[in-house]
Amino acid sequence: MVAVLPYGSWPSPLTAQWAAAASPRYEGAAFVGDELWWGQSLPAEGGRTTVLRNRGGARAHEDGSGSPEVLLPAPWSARSSVHEYGGGAWAATPDGRLVFVEKTDQRVWLLIPGGEPRALTPHAPDARYGGLRVQGDVLLAVQEIIGDGHAPRRAIVRIGLGDEASVTTLVSGSDFVAQPALSPDGSRLAWVAWNHPDMPWDRTEVRVGALSEPGAREGERVAGWVAVTSGATSALQPTWYGDEELIYIDEPTGRWNLWRHRLDAGARPAPIAPADADTGGGLWVLGLRWYASLSGGRIAAIRTEGSDELVIVDKTGRVERVDLPATSRLVIEDACDDRLLVSGAGPGGAGLWLVTVGEQEAGPIVAAVTGGDSPAADATTGVRTSEWMPRSRSVTFAGRHGDVHAFDFAPMNPDAAPPEGERPPYVVFVHGGPTAHAAGVADAKTAFFTSRGIGVLDVNYGGSTGYGRAYRERLRGQWGVVDVDDVASAASGLAARGLADPARIAIEGGSAGGWTVLGALVNTDVFAAGISRYGVGDARALADESPDFESRYLDGLIGPLPEAEALYLERSPLSHAERFRVPVLLLQGSDDAVVAPAQSEAIRDALAARGIPHAYVLYEGEGHGFRRAETIVHALESELAFLGQVFGFETPGVSPLTLS
Repeated sequence: MVAVLPYGSWPSPLTAQWAAAASPRYEGAAFVGDELWWGQSLPAEGGRTTVLRNRGGARAHEDGSGSPEVLLPAPWSARSSVHEYGGGAWAATPDGRLVFVEKTDQRVWLLIPGGEPRALTPHAPDARYGGLRVQGDVLLAVQEIIGDGHAPRRAIVRIGLGDEASVTTLVSGSDFVAQPALSPDGSRLAWVAWNHPDMPWDRTEVRVGALSEPGAREGERVAGWVAVTSGATSALQPTWYGDEELIYIDEPTGRWNLWRHRLDAGARPAPIAPADADTGGGLWVLGLRWYASLSGGRIAAIRTEGSDELVIVDKTGRVERVDLPATSRLVIEDACDDRLLVSGAGPGGAGLWLVTVGEQEAGPIVAAVTGGDSPAADATTGVRTSEWMPRSRSVTFAGRHGDVHAFDFAPMNPDAAPPEGERPPYVVFVHGGPTAHAAGVADAKTAFFTSRGIGVLDVNYGGSTGYGRAYRERLRGQWGVVDVDDVASAASGLAARGLADPARIAIEGGSAGGWTVLGALVNTDVFAAGISRYGVGDARALADESPDFESRYLDGLIGPLPEAEALYLERSPLSHAERFRVPVLLLQGSDDAVVAPAQSEAIRDALAARGIPHAYVLYEGEGHGFRRAETIVHALESELAFLGQVFGFETPGVSPLTLS
């Protein structure tokens, strides 16, 4: 029996507790002999990241043949802090040893399964490691030295795997280095480098250098190097194809595509299956891979044009699309012969998939390893969650600066319907970064809202990745203008099409997305409420307080200081506190090293001074992004209660939120 109830008040089995458990973070995966290993965050254990292994193949634990085995026990947590965002915090050796960066001390440790971890790097409070990569018997890493009185120093290092700890610098001298790759014969190193004020999606170089004294334990380093790419583009992920040829990602055409380059004198790079889509993305975290080589000269690659897809390119250039359940946040975690491990998100949530690319006529075989639309997810709700997941609809709106791309998720509940003629309330989601991307898959948070009768519009405003360099650079010098205009155009366009109640549209975002939320509230009259998660209110304070990785980011987004200080003041929402007019919910982590709590507290004080209804919640122990189950649950329920109070609907099962 379908109940007729106002939008927003629909009863739903998709609780905040379900949402907290439904989409764990996957942190890498690897083939280790006949086993599959993967990293996974555990919200129920304070958000620590463990490493699991599956000895019985994909989904072995679901047919009763065994459960995934925990390789990294509590309290150990594999998490890097390089660039503050980390990435590449663990790797596996061919003989089945685990190397990982321990969150609490940022040292690299080695664990033989069943034994006790042993430190591979010395205790040094100012040293961090990330981007771990094992090639044969060599462990490569990015080392970051954060010391008082000098700028951070970064290097690619080799870490010894023997009984005596050894860290040998291979290459340094750039502000940033990433994605090291040894040639098969071990004689040369390829890597990505860039310098301030550029970010890795602005300009980088792929470099190659010869290793002097190969195999030496001390003093081994790259003896000179050459740039393979122009330095005018964002080049990423060099991989050796034999000892004399590189494959990498570059964008001289305006789209990130694959390129092949023989390192002979006079040789020129050649494109591999060029497409009007991106293979590549923002290098926010280390360890990301958007393609991998397979047997038979084939290449598996992620392509993005709005949504993500996995394709196989054979040696003739023919492209075959893989029917993968996930179409968002796709990453190729590992490849071995004709097999791939791919992580991503689909309508059933985040997951990890094993893809076998053989000669079978039916095409590649895809098997879920963990996560996704699994029976385990259904067991937590007692219903088939797939029936409650909203359908994604790609939409484009005309904006002041050009077309604005977005994904629309209309309310969906098999047991409820709205009164005739009522239009639904909506929340406009604004991703962070701002150089990031939403790929059109309903995650658990989206379903939490849509199953209750609240629509979600996920906007890829100008500056987002996934639509080429020109779209990405629309935000250059215009942060606080283009992003604000684009989200307002998308929300207004949705209402103009009769799909949303124009009087009940809220906007929600975190970090840089929170900046856009606050900017939209003070610079437009489109939104009736705002939710800011650790959002930026003062661009000048952000520039002063940002860790080194992002310390010059605003040079490109707004302008260099001190020349552009007037722009920083003009763009900052806190400079226009008198324009706040609608209720605001502020959510913040106490240990946020990227956007300090003082930013949210300044907004809170400005709202209080203006008498604007608001609530401020500070979560102790949380950083830039919430990881603990209890935090995720409380934050999500607080958002729902806030919307119910502001938009005037009941929120069954969720207590009201008190606004000051």
